[in-house]
Amino acid sequence: MKRSIIWFRNDLRVHDNEALVKAAQANEILPVFCFDPRSFGTTGFGFPKTGSHRAQFLYESVLNLKKNLQTLGADLLIKKGKPEEVIPELVNEYTIDLVFTSKEITREETEVEQALKAKLENKLSFVWQSTLFHINDLPFTKELIPDVFTKYRKKVEKDSEVRKMFSPPDGLDLVSIEGSFDIPETDSLFPIAGKKQNDKHAVLNFSGGEEMALKRLNEYIWQGDHLKHYKQTRNELLGADFSSKFSPWLANGSLSPRKVYYEVKKYENERTQSSSTYWLIFELMWRDYFRFSAWKYGDKIFRSSGIQGKNRNWHTNRDKFTRWAEGNTGIPFIEANMRELKATGYMSNRGRQNVASFLAQNLNLDWRMGAEYFESQLVDYDPCSNYGNWAYNATVGHDPRNRYFNIVYQSKTYDSNGTYIRTWIPELNEVPNEFIHEPHKMFPEQQALYNVEIGNTYPEPMINLEESYEEIKARN
Repeated sequence: MKRSIIWFRNDLRVHDNEALVKAAQANEILPVFCFDPRSFGTTGFGFPKTGSHRAQFLYESVLNLKKNLQTLGADLLIKKGKPEEVIPELVNEYTIDLVFTSKEITREETEVEQALKAKLENKLSFVWQSTLFHINDLPFTKELIPDVFTKYRKKVEKDSEVRKMFSPPDGLDLVSIEGSFDIPETDSLFPIAGKKQNDKHAVLNFSGGEEMALKRLNEYIWQGDHLKHYKQTRNELLGADFSSKFSPWLANGSLSPRKVYYEVKKYENERTQSSSTYWLIFELMWRDYFRFSAWKYGDKIFRSSGIQGKNRNWHTNRDKFTRWAEGNTGIPFIEANMRELKATGYMSNRGRQNVASFLAQNLNLDWRMGAEYFESQLVDYDPCSNYGNWAYNATVGHDPRNRYFNIVYQSKTYDSNGTYIRTWIPELNEVPNEFIHEPHKMFPEQQALYNVEIGNTYPEPMINLEESYEEIKARN
């Protein structure tokens, strides 16, 4: 009799799960998930590594995985502890022959892999299933992955194919263990994460798990038929359906990127093929690109100088950072986005680019402070995409250009009537469109007319944007 453990990590699904399929080839399997206390500690700048929104989303995802495994005749053993300690104990206690798991790419995860491998000798087996294109199907070696996305995309589109998905096993035989498969209480799992509070203005009530991921996929693509407008609406700011919102489920593996891809292809065959259908796949390729870049550059993606090795005199002024993080900048577009992030754990892609540019470029604060804060807050946090995008906007990543955003122009372009701003900054509710993007330009008499007092009920801008743009140009 052969026995296998499947150690679930960021692959919390039964669909398209190669590790599960391989483990199921044994006579009996023991599915395991570890809540690693290190994931609920603090970052280098002192933020909770996993805030309340993502902690709750993860918990829900693990519970749904447990339910889905039960429908296949198995269960999920949920443990609190370091995987490199928990899993060897289970291997010894239950005479396990093999351990299957998904390969990760960044330092914290690979250090755990190495520690586990040292204890399990030849019993640990990895699969690669975090990206759309398999790592072994890339048309270049790690060292030759292009530093420009367009070159990468064109070569991959020309020379690589998306592999077929794995079907879930028909049934599973569970290792009989002593004790129970009970679910630990959330307070014991992540005490510092805090309690998630739902906000009525959230674009979507993100609920974790494969079941909700597949439901969202169906609702967005088929029921709502929103995919046909994706390219045109993806930069909007309000509402559930201006973009796919698949990212939280993709981040913890409740949703396979290949599942999204083949659903898009099915849509193209049955309804319509357009620039919007292509663009969703295009975004999945960006996600791949950041992961493969992390493979190529290793810890450089976490350094202040980025993959370019670009030295710059970053500042770490805590007062300025706190104003940015708390949404107290006096610059409505930045403020609204940061308030949404804190309240919901989500922010649009357009918002993320602007607040990152503002922190790193206008305020000249160490971009890693922002990246770590996002790590804490985002329900869809993924280290490769998060740090890749932050470095990109801080001009130390994949775009060598002197990139920065004109914040007021962006605000007027993407929130022309100020609806988004008023949603998150109710103290500006009565301010007319003429001043909603720059309320500090109102005269005192106008402020009184519109029930806002700059410097009192709403802050003065923390910096002069126009002057900061000149500093950016001079600095770069």
